[in-house]
Amino acid sequence: MSDKSEKFWDKASKNYDTTEERFERIHSRVRDNTKQHLKATDVVLDYGCGTGTKSCELADLVNEILGIDISAEMIELAKSKGAANAIGNVRFEQTTIFDEALREGSFDVVMAFNMLHTVPNPQEIVKRIHEVLKPEGLFISVTPCMAEKKSFLVNMQIFLFRVLLKIGLIPIRFARYTTSDVDGLIGADNFQTIESETIFAGATSYFVAARKMSNA
Repeated sequence: MSDKSEKFWDKASKNYDTTEERFERIHSRVRDNTKQHLKATDVVLDYGCGTGTKSCELADLVNEILGIDISAEMIELAKSKGAANAIGNVRFEQTTIFDEALREGSFDVVMAFNMLHTVPNPQEIVKRIHEVLKPEGLFISVTPCMAEKKSFLVNMQIFLFRVLLKIGLIPIRFARYTTSDVDGLIGADNFQTIESETIFAGATSYFVAARKMSNA
């Protein structure tokens, strides 16, 4: 991620939770689905944790969670949220998925919510997620699929967003995936999907839980 991307997410952090409220139907379904795959012994990486909402909501179901994000402002909000709720088994750090401190085979679960369509190198991201997972670990993701069904309002918002991208006011990638694109991206790197669900609430989001397979 570039410095411009980091600054963009720093700025977005100020209203991030408020803007996400309109997608609560999707978030609720993703939480419910994710909970079915978590165990009390799990060590979890929340990649692109934002303001830490999902980490805090799921913390009591697992052993520990490390939330990471490139935005220092997002991480500060996440730390405040964890402290305010007295959550002792969650840590938040500003870093990237490629940080060497994230050792290979060290996590039971990697969560990546609303991430894959914004990163410039999704294939490398998925490969790195495979590396840091333990054998038979789980990759749990949800990805907006903007090439699929969406409402008129969302269509207009995407049009405006793409204009801002084109003129450089928004310095991040915004891929218009189909669910098949996401299947291909995850399946190409030795993951076997064990659950998937298309969730529609004005726009289409695609939930996937996939198990790490051996590289052999």
